[in-house]
Parts: sequence; C-alpha cells; structure tokens
Amino acid sequence: MNEMKMSREGALELIGHEAVVLTRYLDSKGIWTIGVGHTAAAGKPDPKTYPGAMALEEAIELFRRDLVRYEDGVNTAVTAKVSQTEFDALVSFHFNTGAIARAALTVSINRGDKTTAAEQFMSWRRPPEIVGRRAKEQKLFRDGIYSNGGKARLLPASADGKVQWGAGRTVSLEL
Repeated sequence: MNEMKMSREGALELIGHEAVVLTRYLDSKGIWTIGVGHTAAAGKPDPKTYPGAMALEEAIELFRRDLVRYEDGVNTAVTAKVSQTEFDALVSFHFNTGAIARAALTVSINRGDKTTAAEQFMSWRRPPEIVGRRAKEQKLFRDGIYSNGGKARLLPASADGKVQWGAGRTVSLEL
C-alpha cells in the first residue's frame, strides 16, 4: 500500500482543532505544550524548557515535522485502504491520542467495517472538552466533511503557562 500523507485541508483541520499557542503552556492534562499541540513526546524542543515565544512560522514548521510521525503511525497501523478524508481524520485522532495502534476503530477499519469504526471515534471522550473535536473527526471520517474552514485560533499564554482560551484571535492559515 502507498504511504499516504495528510492533505492540506486535513492539516488545516488539525491545526484548527489544536489552536496555535506561541508560548509554552500546560494542556488540560498538565502536559507542557507549545505551538500546534507539540509536546516533549513528539521530540525537540521540549516545551517545558522552551524560553519565550515562537514565531508563527516556527510553530508551523514544528507542526509539519511532528505531523510526519503521526502520518507514519497511521500508515503502519491501518492496513486497509482508506480515502484521503478518512486518513486525515485518523491522523487528527492519532495526533491527539497517540493511540492509533491500539484503538478499536483501527481494528474495525482493518476488518473492513468503516461504519463501526466511525462510531468508535466517540469512544474517546476524555477529557470532556475533546468531545467536539472527536465529533468533527467522526464527521470527516464518515462523511468526508471538513469543519474548520482553514481557520485556527492564535492564542496568547501567560508567563505561568496558563492559556487564556477565551482570548486570542481567529486566523486563516496558508500551508
């Protein structure tokens, strides 16, 4: 099977789910994060020790580097043929959970049961604020419909690493 890559629309969708935060912050699980959902688990730089703020271009470049790891994970775990929108939804799911290799939805896809796989996106509902994202990933997988329109939130963070989620602005991104 050919190695798939996330589409431009899929990458914009994923950025729209994550937001872009140019300084380090603690996510809802207490994990240091920077840029577009970058954590130490994805490699360098380590957000915990990252000084100051990133430029938007630097955050996008870091996202592109991180994305390769998650595309590779989906390509390895999913052995059945999937469409581009299905692949994009799966990469978004994996980017957020890191669990593509152990998720029941992957087993269902590989058995050829995409209907059940689509339903199983909603088995991943923790923390509670992730439910909206999971529903959008499910819609993309099942119906092929992107939800974010290429827009993402660009958010400030304070020196103590607490993101002001109600602050910031919505931006249109070009990749």
